[in-house]
Amino acid sequence: MFIETEGTPNPATLKFLPGREVMGERGTADFANADAATHSPLALKLFALPGISRVFLGADFITVTEDGAEGWQALRPRVLGAIMEHFVSGGTVLDQDADDDAGDYDPADAEVVDQIKELLDTRVRPAVAGDGGDIVFRGFREGIVKLKLQGACSGCPSSRATLKHGVENMLKHYVPEVRSVEQVEA
Repeated sequence: MFIETEGTPNPATLKFLPGREVMGERGTADFANADAATHSPLALKLFALPGISRVFLGADFITVTEDGAEGWQALRPRVLGAIMEHFVSGGTVLDQDADDDAGDYDPADAEVVDQIKELLDTRVRPAVAGDGGDIVFRGFREGIVKLKLQGACSGCPSSRATLKHGVENMLKHYVPEVRSVEQVEA
């Protein structure tokens, strides 16, 4: 099994491409710590390595964030080994499907929310996935779109600029009801 590794805009995060489906059509899963990863044997295996602070599972990739204690030179081979061992042994990625939260919004805004989600799914998420992350709709109230950044995007130095200047401007252009975009953690 050959696993490719790519850098991301977040220097603390590397993207691992195992050459096979990770989450596939199930979406994504983001684990900020080992306690949050109890239903993912793969994420738990990665958190068992010293120096891992976050694990994100995408359709066909895994992003791993290190805590800065050891650095990628020491951690990279261990992460590669853990991922390879997991897939070669036939381990499951999740014991259950990832939570599919529809977000918080007024049902009267359902048409606007559908437009926002469509733009995120077709124009934003593919680009963000290319950098090892994801952006998830969390709500729309009073013209404010709430989005959660996951994977390499979570904690990335350029994520705020991307969110405000890229995503917000695009959504405001196509969906006049959008006044601003805010990042949320939940």
